[in-house]
Amino acid sequence: MATQTLTRSNTSGFRHAKRLQDSVLAVQEKRLLVWMAERAPAWVGSDHLTCLGFAAQLMTGVSYAMSNSNRFWLIVGIGFLALNWLGDSMDGTLARVRQKQRPRYGFYVDHMLDSIGAVALMGGLALSASSSPSIATGLLVLFMLLSIQAYLATYTLSEFQMSFWSFGPTELRILLVAGNLALFRWPTVFGTHYRLFDVGGAMGIVGMTAMFLFSAARNTLRLYNQERIR
Repeated sequence: MATQTLTRSNTSGFRHAKRLQDSVLAVQEKRLLVWMAERAPAWVGSDHLTCLGFAAQLMTGVSYAMSNSNRFWLIVGIGFLALNWLGDSMDGTLARVRQKQRPRYGFYVDHMLDSIGAVALMGGLALSASSSPSIATGLLVLFMLLSIQAYLATYTLSEFQMSFWSFGPTELRILLVAGNLALFRWPTVFGTHYRLFDVGGAMGIVGMTAMFLFSAARNTLRLYNQERIR
């Protein structure tokens, strides 16, 4: 289903966009995904992987909410994060390897599901005792703003930004895994009353705000220069 790549389509007037992926693990991850896609069973399709990634993201949110009653749900959540990576990262690779891309359909559906999944994940975090609702809401708002910025740049600049400052979805999942493991052992920061995810989330909000402002200002300047009124 999700190809995450805007390439030339048979549909007249459809514009293709260049993928910009410069995250820390991008090169190694791409090699691994291609290797896995080339060996995937024939009955496994991109739609199956997209559904797997979406369901796993929903269940990650459920895991955070359930961790109130049993902290072992934090470990279960790590498993769902791994499944989310598998489905969300490999669906487009599988389509490209098999030359069965559906660029408009895949791009639209993939990112709609990403948005719904983000609401579920942050909603589960807000309902948990691991983070305050305000921090979880702030992270969700910044994620949506960065997503909107990326989608508008895809349309106006024909560039799809998949990572910001060498940080992409895979790196985010790794941070969440590390956070879950740390939270399982230490619910607060160095024995203080500050919750671990609140401190980490606050730092994330600052970083994401800077990413958004920088990207929005840079793209605004590029478009202004490209369409300068003489």
